[in-house]
Amino acid sequence: MSRLSLLPQDVVVLAKLLLYARPRPSLVRMAIDLFLSASQVHAALIRLAASRLVFNDARDSRPNHRAAEEFLVHGVKYAFPAIRGAVTRGMLTSYAAPPLNRQISGGTDLPPVWPLASGVDRGVALTPLHKMVPLAAGADPGLYELLALIDALRDGRARERNLAEQEIIERVRRPRHA
Repeated sequence: MSRLSLLPQDVVVLAKLLLYARPRPSLVRMAIDLFLSASQVHAALIRLAASRLVFNDARDSRPNHRAAEEFLVHGVKYAFPAIRGAVTRGMLTSYAAPPLNRQISGGTDLPPVWPLASGVDRGVALTPLHKMVPLAAGADPGLYELLALIDALRDGRARERNLAEQEIIERVRRPRHA
């Protein structure tokens, strides 16, 4: 009997799935949006369904909003803890990115960034959930904000985590219309 364990990229697929209106687009469209292969997206959806984070029917994978909210708010930080690295150029994340950057001042500390050669911000590297996160986030502001909020839960201090939790709950519960 084989066990399916979630991978960090599955969190990225789940985040994107939460942003789509119903019905979700094709696997190929999702793959293009996430800078992943269609087979990676398909495998992620299988693992997410096995974890009961999405419902699968014959033509669609739709998020289990209640389970997704619980997992994003309480589980991701334990399953995929943040890994900090050296000072680098990259793309702002966590409290330094929208929407939290409008509520939190970073002070004198260098901000967390996803390493990105073409990045314009200098900060402390925070390894993204998947190496393609900066590209996918750069192409979709909603995905960027949701992944930055997830990073605030993975790496932030108490105030940052509390604000990120509230924002994630609001976004997961927000209805999506086709």
